[in-house]
Amino acid sequence: MRKSAFKFVLLAAFAAPVCGLQAQPPAEAGASSPAPQRRTADASLVRALKDHHWTLQSATDADGKPLEALFVPNHAFAMRFEGRRVGVQGGCNLLSGGWRLSPQHQLMVGRLAATMKACEPPLMEADKAMSALLAQPLQASIEQGETPTLRLVSPERQTLNFSGKRTPQSLYGAPKRIFLEVASQRVACTPARTPPATCLQVRELRFDEKGLRVGEPGPWRTFEGDIEGYTHEPGVRNVLRINRYKRPQPPADGSRYLYVLDLVVESAIVEKK
Repeated sequence: MRKSAFKFVLLAAFAAPVCGLQAQPPAEAGASSPAPQRRTADASLVRALKDHHWTLQSATDADGKPLEALFVPNHAFAMRFEGRRVGVQGGCNLLSGGWRLSPQHQLMVGRLAATMKACEPPLMEADKAMSALLAQPLQASIEQGETPTLRLVSPERQTLNFSGKRTPQSLYGAPKRIFLEVASQRVACTPARTPPATCLQVRELRFDEKGLRVGEPGPWRTFEGDIEGYTHEPGVRNVLRINRYKRPQPPADGSRYLYVLDLVVESAIVEKK
């Protein structure tokens, strides 16, 4: 008897109408239901985000007043979309997290992780303000041009405008990863320049998959040109992880390679002898 009662309740539950749904007519024999179409993010917008480094130029609230907390002299925020990760730097710490773009062009950034440096209060406040903005869904649009503009608008009508610069990878393809040790002091360039100038002194290092140094360092040599993203401080020796790009058409007076800083692996202060 208990089994029959249970069976009756179960059948009644399945037979009950579902509120808000309308019954559909039975499909004709042999007919197949069309698969629902899934909208995806605008591929051209996603590609533009990834193909540029974005530097913050202006930020205003709904009344057009500047969001002053985001602007610290000589510390402009820059945003990079690399694969499924976005990195933001310009305040104190590097902020990074996952991101996605909705079919409605809404940029959504996951919970941001941050490095753990301690800085002056204005830089810490800048990080806090940027993190709060990126925690919201932001309407994204790009104004094309020689220097494209990325515009992000929050639900409260706060507006961020970034200028775009093509990434080396979008211009030159995948880089080769190398490690360079940079000596603490600059030296005279070789061959000598007119007028005389100084150059970085570097040597190449090798590391295995576990991050352990292997083999002997390469010979010291003078390094002409610049390493993008790296500023040398006299008296400080650095080991740098570098992305090296090969230019298909190098400038007449420049290197065939473009060197871009990826990470400072090691730093040490070297006292003068």
